[in-house]
Parts: sequence; C-alpha cells; structure tokens
Amino acid sequence: MENWSVEQVCNWLKQRNLGELVPKFREEEVNGAALLALNDRMVQQLVKKIGHQAVLMDLIKKYQQQKSGLESLTHCCGTASQKIPEAISGKNLKSFFARYKTLQWTSSYTLPDFPYDVKCILAEKKNPDHSMRIRIIEFLQADMTKYLEGSLYPNSQQYNIVVNALLQAYPFLDEGGNGFLLWKRALKDRFKYVRRPIEDDEQVLRNKCKFGHRKGQTRKSSFAENKLDGVQVQEEEEPAYLKGSTMDLHIKWLNQEYMKTQRNWKEVDNRMNVTIELRRKMICNKAPLKDILRLFPFLRCPYQLFREFQLLTHMDIYKKTVKILEVYSENILSLSVVRNNPINIMLQENMKQHREEDVLKYMKMTAACLLLPDVFGDDSSLFAAVNEEVKAVTPVLEVKNPFNVNACEFALYIEREELAQLDDCSMALAALVAAFHVFNIPCPERIHRTLNFLESLVFEVRNPASLP
Repeated sequence: MENWSVEQVCNWLKQRNLGELVPKFREEEVNGAALLALNDRMVQQLVKKIGHQAVLMDLIKKYQQQKSGLESLTHCCGTASQKIPEAISGKNLKSFFARYKTLQWTSSYTLPDFPYDVKCILAEKKNPDHSMRIRIIEFLQADMTKYLEGSLYPNSQQYNIVVNALLQAYPFLDEGGNGFLLWKRALKDRFKYVRRPIEDDEQVLRNKCKFGHRKGQTRKSSFAENKLDGVQVQEEEEPAYLKGSTMDLHIKWLNQEYMKTQRNWKEVDNRMNVTIELRRKMICNKAPLKDILRLFPFLRCPYQLFREFQLLTHMDIYKKTVKILEVYSENILSLSVVRNNPINIMLQENMKQHREEDVLKYMKMTAACLLLPDVFGDDSSLFAAVNEEVKAVTPVLEVKNPFNVNACEFALYIEREELAQLDDCSMALAALVAAFHVFNIPCPERIHRTLNFLESLVFEVRNPASLP
C-alpha cells in the first residue's frame, strides 16, 4: 500500500464503498504513503461524514496492525537462535500462527485460470450476465477451497482478498463502486450452498453444532435452547419451506410442458433460465446424462441446446455455423485430400441430377461438413456415422442419405442414444459443437483438430485455426 499511486488509492476506496471520497482524495493527491500517514485531524478535514471517517480510520488501523504483525513474525522467525516470547503461549500461540497462515495465504493468492468462454467475456470487458456470474463465483469458490486445503469456512479477510484480486484484475466488474459488496455476498452464498448438502464432514458438523443447527428438527421458537455437551446453545429458526421446492415445481412444469404438442416457449425459456444453476451444478458434478435429460427434457430440442450454449458463451452458434459452412465449403471441396473420398464421390454423382442453385449449395455444405475430419486427418467415426450405426459414446452425428433432398436425416447421439433430430447439416454441426460445451464432455484426442478449428471460428479468437 505504501507504494500505491493516487489512482490505486481511489480504486481501493471504491472497492470499500467509499467512492464519495475519491474526488477529494484526487484533489489533495493522497497516495499510498500519505494515506497511511493520515491522523484523526487530517481525516476530519478530508472527509465530511462521520460514518466515512470511522470506516476509513478503521481500515487504515487494520492494515497497520496487519503490517506490524507480519513484521514481528518475520523478526521472530528470522533468527534461528531467537525464541518466541513467553507471552505468546497457549491460545495466544495458536492465534499467532493462525494469523501468520492467513497472511501467508494473502501474499500467495492468485486468481484461478478461468474457462475459455469466461476469459472471452472478461477480455471484452463486458459485464457478465447472471449465468456467467455464477460460473465465475463457482470457480472462485473451488479455488478458495483448494487454497484453504479443503475447508469450507473462509474468514472475512480471505473473502476480501479474493474479491479484491478479482476487481483489481477486472476493474469493470466494480459496477460503480458497489461491486465489492455484491461479489463478496455472492461468494459467501456460494459457500453456504456448497455446505448445505454436506452432513458427514467433521468441520461442517462442528460448525452446525456451534451455531445451533439440528438435522431433522424444526424450531418452534427462535428463543428455544438446547443443551449440547453441557453448553447452552440458542437455536435459529429454520425457514418454513425448503429451498429446493421451488426448483421441483419448475422441473415438474418443464416435464409436463415437454409432453404437450403446443408448447409455451416463452415460459419454457423463463423456467430454463431459473433452473440453469441447478443444471450446471449437476453437469459439473458429472451427473449421469440420463438424469439430466429426465429433469430437463427440453435440452433434447435443438433450439434449447443452442440457447443453453448462448447463455454460457454469449455466442449464437447456429448463425456462426451457417456462416462457417458458407465461407469454407468451396475451399474444403477443392482440397486434394478429399478428392477421392467416398463422400466427395457421392456428392459429384448426386450433383449431376440437380440444377437448382439452392440444392447444389445445400449439397456442397453437407459434403463440406462431413469431410471436415478427413481434412484435418482426424477419425471421422467420432464425428459422423454416414449410413452406418453410431458406435462412439461421445457426441456424434448420425447421417442417413446425406444428398437425397427428400430423404436425408440428421440426428445427434450421445452415449449411443439419440438426443435430437436435426433439420440440416448446419444445425447438425452446431448441435455437435454445442453438446461438448453444454454437457461438459471432454473432446476426444482423435477429433481434437476438427473441433478446435470450429471453436476458434465460433469464439472469434484473434488467430483462428486454418485449413491445412
């Protein structure tokens, strides 16, 4: 903090909901060293509101105490012959080393490596939507748990460290000076959400007992007390309803609506939005695909599959895929590596029977789609089964009569089960790419180059993969 510039001090004030003080601090050129040198009289001159004065002095005091604690620890541990003072004993010794561990954690913490789609949003300096915020918070929570060696109970200082690191790396997430409190609240709620279903973890049980929670009991009164190991513990009143009950209603409605011929698609969209956090948690926890589709059958609809992909990545994959095939189909068909391919030969024979420009264009796009793995030297059986039985367990296309305008069929298979019927090659290719992302399925190495080419164009990376 001593080496901070005036702007860094201003950013620090914004993160602590003291944005009103920024103009005055800029005017008086208060940098890090000046901030730490402020006394009561100076603060009164700088800050008008008593509440802000108290908060600012408290923050400065806490930083100075933390600094002095670290310096004293370094002094105690720096010389091998020097002994720890006798005053630091028993509980004091325990708190002393606990504080040292926290300070050590502070100095070593770095943000996690976010997934590719999150990186794209952050690189564009766009405020993330609800689903993207959830993903960021999930990764921060998992990363904190790793740093805390599996503990699910960070202290307030550790929450502050992580949120500060996030806002310093991505200042646009601050949202007008209120971002710090919002992100911290979301992170704390995430830890509560993770702790809720855990009943057998020793630390969780210990903390639940400490704060009066009892599994399977309802509280008749918030003033009721229960005796535990000779200690009177005041119990907290539980909510009258379970949080999951609302989700159950949404899931039942979605299943009932899926069975109807005429569907209320607007309401389907709304309820899929509301349940996305539960869905993403199931997918991230490797829940069986059958269970996910049983609860959320609308993921079998191509429209909802593309919409889920767009909620996660902010990309319209269907439009992107149509454009990719339109731009690259001629180039793919001109490559010598596909000249003698059975699909290309089938294309040439069928093109002789048609003269309509639209039909010929459709045939070329279909052939280009099916020939992509051969262009990159990948295993085509992991991409599409043309007039054959599907054998791969990863997402793969089943294609029948690809160049017969009246009888061609496209379907997406996962784990050798049909997921969705598709209208054409563009929709089929989009569904294949989307399925890997939506269901969090690792890409097989033998099809990696093909999918990498498609994803680099869909996500509009600076240096997209090119055709060989």
